[in-house]
Amino acid sequence: MNASEEQRRDVCTERLCLRLPFSEDAAALAGLMGPDISARLASWPVHLAPEAAAARLGEARAAAMAGLALPLVITRRDGGEIVGWISAARSEADRNRAVLTYWLGDRFQREGLMREAAPAALAAIFSQMGVSEVRAAVQPDNAASRAVLRGLGMRPLGLGHIWCAARGREEQCEWWTVLRPIETILPQTDVAGDSLPAAAG
Repeated sequence: MNASEEQRRDVCTERLCLRLPFSEDAAALAGLMGPDISARLASWPVHLAPEAAAARLGEARAAAMAGLALPLVITRRDGGEIVGWISAARSEADRNRAVLTYWLGDRFQREGLMREAAPAALAAIFSQMGVSEVRAAVQPDNAASRAVLRGLGMRPLGLGHIWCAARGREEQCEWWTVLRPIETILPQTDVAGDSLPAAAG
């Protein structure tokens, strides 16, 4: 994947740009991870060394090149500061389904940044990955995350379980889903070099 191809995957909103990760992002992402964030995530450990973050980003880029995932670093449009992460990976059980995960650094929360980033990311997931469904697992008491999913038009499927590699155990979660829109208009976003279609075909 060359630089122009990577730029075509970039998505920008009013305040943010979402782009594929680089190895140079490892230290910043590792610095954002903390116990309160990791406790809400299935696979991001609380103590994330820059070396481990770099390896994780390398795997994420490889998955993106293989069409298995769309990992995106969330940055401020003005200045490029990294504020968080949002990604989708194809489900092993159903390749037409992707599982969404997302988080913001502590100091970037309560600014409405994820509510701005998530719709843009969802549009890119449907457009670039071509999946028919996106699901997300959230802890039942995570009101902020549930609000983000509700804002995406997702609906709860009910309680289930998910393997949490970050803690080495299976945990209860609430699964949410949204189907690929056919006639529904997704939020408009700016994409470097071209614009995403208003509705996925």
